[in-house]
Amino acid sequence: MRLPPLLRTAAVCALALLSSCSGGGGEEVTADIAEEAEADQAAALPALRYGLDEDAYLVEEGRFRKNEFLADILLKRGVSYPVIHSLDLASRDVFPVTKLKSGSKYALFTAPDTSEALHYFVVETDRENYVVYQLRDSVAAYMGTKPVSYRRREASGVINSSLYVTISENDLPVMLAAKLSDIYAWTVDFYRIQKGDWFRAVFTEKIVDGEAVGVHEIIAAEFSHRGRSFEAFRFDDGEKVSYYDEKGESLRKAFLKAPLEFSRISSRYSKKRFHPVQKRWKAHLGTDYAAPSGTPIMSTGDGTVIESAYGKYNGNYVKVRHNSTYTTQYLHMSKRAVNKGQVVKQGEVIGYVGATGLATGPHVCYRFWKNGRQIDPYSEEIPPSEPVPDPLMPEYVAHIDSLGTVLRALPVPGADA
Repeated sequence: MRLPPLLRTAAVCALALLSSCSGGGGEEVTADIAEEAEADQAAALPALRYGLDEDAYLVEEGRFRKNEFLADILLKRGVSYPVIHSLDLASRDVFPVTKLKSGSKYALFTAPDTSEALHYFVVETDRENYVVYQLRDSVAAYMGTKPVSYRRREASGVINSSLYVTISENDLPVMLAAKLSDIYAWTVDFYRIQKGDWFRAVFTEKIVDGEAVGVHEIIAAEFSHRGRSFEAFRFDDGEKVSYYDEKGESLRKAFLKAPLEFSRISSRYSKKRFHPVQKRWKAHLGTDYAAPSGTPIMSTGDGTVIESAYGKYNGNYVKVRHNSTYTTQYLHMSKRAVNKGQVVKQGEVIGYVGATGLATGPHVCYRFWKNGRQIDPYSEEIPPSEPVPDPLMPEYVAHIDSLGTVLRALPVPGADA
């Protein structure tokens, strides 16, 4: 016999007390009644949509059409211009109505009576987040997030042209390519990916409304590049989260492999190259990356800007001193984004691709100094960041033990993995 909810709760308490006194005997009964109580409590909760009790309203969904504005929708629902103006003002510091885009999904929450008054207007800003424009009692706006769960997945693939193409061909989330690129930015030269390189990964993806909306994080990965294999394991040491190899060495290096994301090398460091503008043979002590004008240029390492200027041959350029040993320079920018004396972090945007100075087309010339002498960064063994701290190594080894077994067991069809 099922007890009424209040009596059932009392029974749970009584049985819990009884079993603690008797040393057992009532655990199973207690658990059964507790489960029923939890089920009743869950059933009593209102059905929420965007944090609102959808049973208390008439809900209508739609999408913004091209050249349709918030006012166009609200006016049809009897919302006056003064109220719309108040809503515009109230939302500016939350999510301005001017940022609403064509195709965005929205929902109208109206009173289930003859007034049909509009109480809330909700717009999804992306798959996970939404903004609520409140029209009931007082005008206001606030952001919300849908319930998110996570699912673990495993993936692998052999690269025939590029990492992004392989990810797409294997029906994997595109964001996985970006995440892998971030992890291996210091160890894999993505400008020299070759046919036959391969990867495998264990990762979690976000689930919203029962659908996958993106990669949450990569737990473990392996990337085989030019015959060398690099394993990466995510580890939180209590102060930072980073990726380390099987020995606990950081995959993060003092310098990124390149100052641009997924461009192409148009000219490498050379002691003798035919200059396309000056029409003569001369040394080219830098690496050129061709990319569309306006492409963000990143500092390849932490440091201080020692020059941010314009030169006849260099065009707009930025020079960064990283320490007493290393300095980098970035030439031919369309515009600079930092000033002399400014401290910059690795990956921070310092300018944008252009064709200023002595340049035939949009690109960035990346120059690298070691102890005052220009060198080829691709021939330099770049120093790594800090490894897993010694006191945490036993924890790290235990952490990657099972992960490594799962990772290495993943098949990579078409590769000698």
